Amino acid sequence: MEKRKNFAAVSAMLAFIFTAGIVWAGDIAINGSTTVLPIAQKAAEEYMKIKPEVKISISGGGSGEGIKAIIDGTTDIADSSRDMKDKELELAKEKGVNPVKHTVAYDCIVPVVHPSNTLSDITMDQLKALYKGEFKNWKEIGGPDAPVVVISRDTSSGTYEVWEEKVMKKERVFPGAQLLASNGAVATAVAKNKNAIGYIGFGYVSNEVKALTIGGIQGTDKTALDGTYPVSRPLFMFTQKAPEGEIKDFIDYVLGTEGQKLVKESGFVPLK
Repeated sequence: MEKRKNFAAVSAMLAFIFTAGIVWAGDIAINGSTTVLPIAQKAAEEYMKIKPEVKISISGGGSGEGIKAIIDGTTDIADSSRDMKDKELELAKEKGVNPVKHTVAYDCIVPVVHPSNTLSDITMDQLKALYKGEFKNWKEIGGPDAPVVVISRDTSSGTYEVWEEKVMKKERVFPGAQLLASNGAVATAVAKNKNAIGYIGFGYVSNEVKALTIGGIQGTDKTALDGTYPVSRPLFMFTQKAPEGEIKDFIDYVLGTEGQKLVKESGFVPLK
């Protein structure tokens, strides 16, 4: 897999603030998924070069936090690595909010191990068994004779929810797994532990971790778009309603030719 820029320093508590103080009219607040965060950062940086009068503030915290903020009216755009749940849509309706979903990119959720691990491929059944705590030693699935350290995302993460749906088939990750708050934190933890396995968004894969293929299928632009990679997903930006003004201009920029180039540069899969 092509090596991607390392975003391991990004954590869920990161607040990438472009401007301090009060957010005035015309400014844009973005909150939510740490997976979508690198895309939002790059797009905001370039957009503000074009329109320096617009100030954009960005914070992580997870998809659930971003969606909550869009429902509560405390952010203009919610980054999310999952779709909204029925109960979130119902709550939004109760508050007079009619969220609009904008698909901005595609992503593969990639299982990663330490570069020294001899394993290179894993099946979906093996992944599920690992995250259920059924395998205790790597040699049980063809790896080294070493204990398995399982690292997962916390339950507020959209990445976790997609993993729970596609890999765990709605079963819960076992209690012995370490829960971390962001893609960057997982990548860092795996890079520092020879016995660890974790899962991260495509854009967070770097030479500090080893990406595993799943059933012989590598996570790539092509396999994400055609659906052959088994843990692929769209990435979203939500607005409270059909966007207008600067918010619409920014969303249009992300979806346009230049914005989609930035998606690619961020290590994710453009829409086309």
